[in-house]
Amino acid sequence: MRRPVLLCLLLFLASCERAPQYDLLVRGGTVYDGSGAPGFAGEVAIQGDRIAYVGPKAPGKARREIDATGKAVAPGFINMLSWSTESLLVDGRGQSELRQGVTLEVMGEGFSMGPLNDAMKAQLEAQQVNVKYPIDWTTLGEYLSGLEKKGVSMNVASLIGATNPRVLLLGEGDVDPTPEQLAAMQDIVRQAMEEGALGVGSALIYVPGTFAETDELVALVSTAARCGGIYMTHMRSEGRGLVEAVDEVIDISRRSGAPAEIYHLKAGGKPYWPRMDEALAHIEAARSEGLRISADMYVYNAGATGLDAAMPPWVQAGGNAAWFERLRDPAVRKKVAAEMRAPGKDWENLLHAAGGAENLLIVELRKPELRPYIGKTLAEIAKMRGKSPEETAMDLVAEDETRVGTIYFLMSEEEVARKVALPYVHFGSDAAAQSAEGVFLKSGTHPRSYGNFARLLGKYVRDEKRTTLEDAIRRLTSDSAAVLNLEDRGSLRQGYFADVVVFDPAKIEDHATFTDAHRYATGVSEVIVNGQLALAAGEPTDARPGRVVRGRAWTGAGGGGCRAAASDWDWPPVR
Repeated sequence: MRRPVLLCLLLFLASCERAPQYDLLVRGGTVYDGSGAPGFAGEVAIQGDRIAYVGPKAPGKARREIDATGKAVAPGFINMLSWSTESLLVDGRGQSELRQGVTLEVMGEGFSMGPLNDAMKAQLEAQQVNVKYPIDWTTLGEYLSGLEKKGVSMNVASLIGATNPRVLLLGEGDVDPTPEQLAAMQDIVRQAMEEGALGVGSALIYVPGTFAETDELVALVSTAARCGGIYMTHMRSEGRGLVEAVDEVIDISRRSGAPAEIYHLKAGGKPYWPRMDEALAHIEAARSEGLRISADMYVYNAGATGLDAAMPPWVQAGGNAAWFERLRDPAVRKKVAAEMRAPGKDWENLLHAAGGAENLLIVELRKPELRPYIGKTLAEIAKMRGKSPEETAMDLVAEDETRVGTIYFLMSEEEVARKVALPYVHFGSDAAAQSAEGVFLKSGTHPRSYGNFARLLGKYVRDEKRTTLEDAIRRLTSDSAAVLNLEDRGSLRQGYFADVVVFDPAKIEDHATFTDAHRYATGVSEVIVNGQLALAAGEPTDARPGRVVRGRAWTGAGGGGCRAAASDWDWPPVR
């Protein structure tokens, strides 16, 4: 009896030795761990949702292997400015960005998907164009949890928009909060932070965000700082007041104690391009002082927003319905048209900054009878209608009852290439993760939705050598995670969450254009999110492994919470 028992034991031990030790092994590639160090020939092993090994040769086998020979293996990319708030509700794959290696979408520029009241929900429903969805949440935490439950390929995170507490307490008019109202607004920020928000995001050229004064922003951001949060901002000006706007960001960071990141840093409008030198000098002086000031960008010479950015704030006060109604009043229209033809005195006039209606491309309209104008410039539409560009812009907004999605050609290529090389600049699409199918094809979009990250790594890193591959990866991954105060994402390091991208540096390329934007980038073969393959052999899988990435004040796991001072948080040093 002993011999059969011994034989069985030996067979069992042998089978244990052959048993897979990892769920997934990426082998044969050049590993860029996210630190900025040069790549090395190595392997990345994954067990469950975490990285189990990073090094030259994994000590064991895996149930599944990915051959990355000739390719780069890097941490998943972080989109520092995502507008996937709505698109992921109807298509959780987010293919336009998943296929570029993005594994974390950070949302919340100015307005976030919670907290909401009934009026805000009604407005969200009214402004839905092609992407339609029910609003069955109220708080930001409920929105994020619902998105995760619905199923998304990528991780999601959000700031609380500075607009949300303002609208909840003050409405959409040009009013200042009382001390009691401001304290209540701070309580709203604190609650959102404890639900997982990463900080406060502002958008100061859009109504009603533009009505917020510096002291109000300092109060909200100070609350976020006590919760380990960041301040991210679409500044008050990116044109004539660029330098002054940068100084306001620095002031808010200094007074609140929070790190600050400038969304899509740019000088918008040819007359203002020379101001970028001074703006960068102020940022770098603040960083030398020890303030945590950084920025992000998209790698195109055009931005995209609505025609509201071409009209004065006063005509938009009180909400969209009031705006549309005013644009039907001949006396109001005459005054608005006159202001649209000149540089904004106290506001950012992007029509003027772009140099004229021929530099505005209309890409999104809701009503079927207006959709033939999609893909035409405002100048072309004005000629077709026999009206001035200013009158045409007002007509389109009033008739469509939307902001009217518009691309503005504002920046110089030289400026784009220069910023790509700056060590403190990160990257964000400022767009929605979409799919080149279904409802998304009913409108145009900015090519940055489909190409921002691939264009960075192809055009600017490989072809033009504006920065090294390892440094671009650092800023796409670990440095972005550090700015967001995330502890265990953004690096290929044992124990970190397994968000990994495999791509070919020699072949990665964007294909989307301003006239044909719904074209996927190529060159990314695998994307792993929380240890699961979300993209395999360049195609999305059925897995939806994305999770909510919450800030460190999140109380849902029984810990966290907001602390007494921003200095209590162990922030990463400025790099």
